[in-house]
Amino acid sequence: MARPVEYDRDTVLTQAIRVFARHGYEAASTRDLTEGMGMARQSLYGAFGDKHGLFLEALRSYSARSLAQIQVALNAGNPCLDALEAALLVGLGNAEDLESGCLGLSSIMEFSRSDPDVSAQNDLAGRATIAAFAARIGQGIEEGEVTAGTDPNAAGRLMLTLRSGLKIAARAGATDPELRATARLALSAICARAG
Repeated sequence: MARPVEYDRDTVLTQAIRVFARHGYEAASTRDLTEGMGMARQSLYGAFGDKHGLFLEALRSYSARSLAQIQVALNAGNPCLDALEAALLVGLGNAEDLESGCLGLSSIMEFSRSDPDVSAQNDLAGRATIAAFAARIGQGIEEGEVTAGTDPNAAGRLMLTLRSGLKIAARAGATDPELRATARLALSAICARAG
């Protein structure tokens, strides 16, 4: 009996994320996935069940990695403005690398609210991202770096919305200085030292 091919799950999920980011869910063929992941069809289905199962695991992995990047930026010990700016700008992707797009945003655009599993994962990721921003904004309020009276949760939702827009702008070709200037302008609404 032949031994099953061994693979590193994180590595193949990273490769699946890139395939789905390039093609979207519906347009990503089994061939695209097997070639992109370096797995045989049988191994892919044996490991993930089906394309939908693979997509959900890739989306969970992408969301966890994105949140981890944001949390590192927010908790690096920098002043609040710098921490928020870094968190807004980390991992945006770009127009030159079609596989650097945001899997979360593309899944929202492709599925809207039609797939309960995808919606649940995106809702969970959104809540976690808002909470991370809100916690840092709350700390900024205590330290006098964020305008007193700012609602941390509303500001966290603003940061999530802004980050989503920045990802789209980056994918459309906005330059790093343009993205940074946009983030700074938005942060000037809540931070005492911005602009």
